[in-house]
Amino acid sequence: MSSHEVCLLIGRDEEVLWCEASESPVLLPDSRARWEAIWYWREELVEVAHSHPEGPLGFSEEDETTMAALTEALGRAPRFSVVAPGGMVARVEGRDVWVSEEPWWAGPLREISGMQYTPMARA
Repeated sequence: MSSHEVCLLIGRDEEVLWCEASESPVLLPDSRARWEAIWYWREELVEVAHSHPEGPLGFSEEDETTMAALTEALGRAPRFSVVAPGGMVARVEGRDVWVSEEPWWAGPLREISGMQYTPMARA
């Protein structure tokens, strides 16, 4: 099975509002449809999640610039998260934190991204 990055827009009560998949395991190209969905769901949007099926378990430089642009456009920072084979990390109040209890949608996000869950040992 091939892997690819996937983006989810999450609303209140962990409702998946929108989903987009790329053709690449390491890149989620900018998309007009994604920006239009973000704007359409801007009042309900509480989290922007995406997968890194080949790692890393963290935000890339491109993720950082995208998060800054989204925060500026929305006038607030939604929660941002990355789901990878080894776990999940979220940006909470400017800090990256390990998510020990993953939301229900993390498993399906891994599945549609074509990755297996291989939890990392936490010290």
